[in-house]
Amino acid sequence: MHIIRVGSRPSAKGPADWFTGAVRIDPLLNSEAPDRVQGAHVTFEPGARTAWHTHPLGQSLIVTSGLGRVQREGGPVEEVRPGDVVWFEPGERHWHGAAPTTAMTHIALQEVQDGKVVNWMEHVTDEQYGA
Repeated sequence: MHIIRVGSRPSAKGPADWFTGAVRIDPLLNSEAPDRVQGAHVTFEPGARTAWHTHPLGQSLIVTSGLGRVQREGGPVEEVRPGDVVWFEPGERHWHGAAPTTAMTHIALQEVQDGKVVNWMEHVTDEQYGA
């Protein structure tokens, strides 16, 4: 058994290459072989969002507070609320973040494949975000 105590690992600011706006990432699960699951508690300030990205084995988001937005390529922008669970298929191009005037927090869970968990792409434009 291994207990990771609250506050034992620092929060991190979401890198500008991967996010628009203010984002805080708190690590939950960082996989070590043979484990493959990785997870984080991520808080997006109003208007903040990820860049477009994919995950080799998909991603689950569990919305825990606030009001958010998610979109898969080719689909509409959808609102998400606490208790909603979002599943993105392996390789599905998508983004997620907060609503324009309300912060959003989710738990993000994804699996590592061949040492890779995410493929980051270009930023979501204001026009795409506001669609």
